[in-house]
Amino acid sequence: MSESDNNVETSIIHLPDDCLSFIFQRLDSVADHDSFGLTCHRWLNIQNISRRSLQFQCSFSVLNPSSLSQTNPDVSSHHLHRLLTRFQWLEHLSLSGCTVLNDSSLDSLRYPGARLHTLYLDCCFGISDDGISTIASFCPNLSVVSLYRCNISDIGLETLARASLSLKCVNLSYCPLVSDFGIKALSQACLQLESVKISNCKSITGVGFSGCSPTLGYVDADSCQLEPKGITGIISGGGIEFLNISGVSCYIRKDGLVPIGSGIASKLRILNLRMCRTVGDESIEAIAKGCPLLQEWNLALCHEVKISGWEAVGKWCRNLKKLHVNRCRNLCDQGLLALRCGCMNLQILYMNGNARLTPTAIEMFRLHRADITLRTEEMMVIGPDWRLYAQE
Repeated sequence: MSESDNNVETSIIHLPDDCLSFIFQRLDSVADHDSFGLTCHRWLNIQNISRRSLQFQCSFSVLNPSSLSQTNPDVSSHHLHRLLTRFQWLEHLSLSGCTVLNDSSLDSLRYPGARLHTLYLDCCFGISDDGISTIASFCPNLSVVSLYRCNISDIGLETLARASLSLKCVNLSYCPLVSDFGIKALSQACLQLESVKISNCKSITGVGFSGCSPTLGYVDADSCQLEPKGITGIISGGGIEFLNISGVSCYIRKDGLVPIGSGIASKLRILNLRMCRTVGDESIEAIAKGCPLLQEWNLALCHEVKISGWEAVGKWCRNLKKLHVNRCRNLCDQGLLALRCGCMNLQILYMNGNARLTPTAIEMFRLHRADITLRTEEMMVIGPDWRLYAQE
């Protein structure tokens, strides 16, 4: 080595791009992340290609979709175009709460689209089937898409399903134009489907799920117009672990949920039947026997559950940890006794407004089952992390 080689000075700017990218990814400070690209054009490029996630400040939290931030003005098509041409290596993008965006705004997805895995469009009221068609064209590798309160119809959903075969989690809550036809297209095309939210979709009866993939483990169908054949369709894949059919339609008779306990839903761990007012003992007994892994069961406001139903819960629900019986009109002292003598792994009992229970029966329950916490508030696990709950 010559003497001149020994005198060459090196600095951080001489590092190759992969080393600079490594350094950038391990910066702990948000301020350092933001100022990294101010150094020079090369470092700005490192910052741009290293960004994997983008969420606008006007977006609302996925965990609390009712809270829209008003700190910044609405994101326009121009803003979105500038950002997506800059950050072309995005894997996660949330446009939730960007209410002024329209279908043509999504043309900018052509830049990061091939790499996107997660896309949230919650409350993007200007997005319709045309915009969904754009997503289908540019984003073939989506695994998670949320379309809460979007104006998507069966046509758009079918287009998306056929283009994004790797979809795993789909949120269609409050999409009134989606029916069983769209759900059928989704469940038949996307064989890796794990989670579907269809809450308050009044045109869905559930029959579109018939023959669904065994990977489908989570269905949130709160306040849908489900029919018995539809509920059978939802569980037909055999992989269901979380099922929320609270407020089920009046088409369900007392024995309408018996198919859940037929053995097809033997993996079921969390079941929400809140406000299923017409469901009776026949269904409760079948579920108690046929779903041995059940850990949380919400029966609040299930007025037709009577003594034989409560006795079945006490006898067969050996793994039950949480039970909701709030305002059940036909929970009497004998029914509470059955729960007291059974459900040996029960940890929490949510109970209030049960007019037929006497203070003596409640005190006896407290005395004999000091291992169970009695709570009056209603709280139900309804999030997408149901598997974490099941592993507790």
